[in-house]
Amino acid sequence: MHITAKVDYAVRTLIELAAAGQSPSKAEFLAHAQTIPHKFLEAVLADLRRGGLVNSRRGPDGGYWLARPAEDITIADVIRTVEGPLASVRGERPEDVEYGGPAAKLQDVWIAVRVNLRAVLENVSVADIAEQRLPNFLTELTADPGAWKRRPRTVTAAGEDAQRG
Repeated sequence: MHITAKVDYAVRTLIELAAAGQSPSKAEFLAHAQTIPHKFLEAVLADLRRGGLVNSRRGPDGGYWLARPAEDITIADVIRTVEGPLASVRGERPEDVEYGGPAAKLQDVWIAVRVNLRAVLENVSVADIAEQRLPNFLTELTADPGAWKRRPRTVTAAGEDAQRG
């Protein structure tokens, strides 16, 4: 899975807003606090506002705040808001792709990948991270030394490096 800068910035912004409570936070403050380019943050905040994850108000007392409690906003919600579906294959949902012949079961692999992404991303909230109290299952997953181990690079047929997760 590739986590885009947009998703990373959106999650970090929501965590910062969760820590601020219901007090509006200025975009400039959020950008500085999380070292996010201000122009990029403005676009992210617009997406989050359109997606119903943040509210905003203009003026000297204005700023941004969470539209609903941080414990009700999952990382999956954030990804879907700023990037779309958690898992797609060539821009299609896994249940919509079909393969023939020996590749027929590949669709099952993509569905299983999505199930596992959901298992983590739909069960970790912005509040969990902001309050530094990750769910036990996540702590167990990251306690496995293999989780932290990089896999060796492979070389493609064209001789290019391809990083393996």
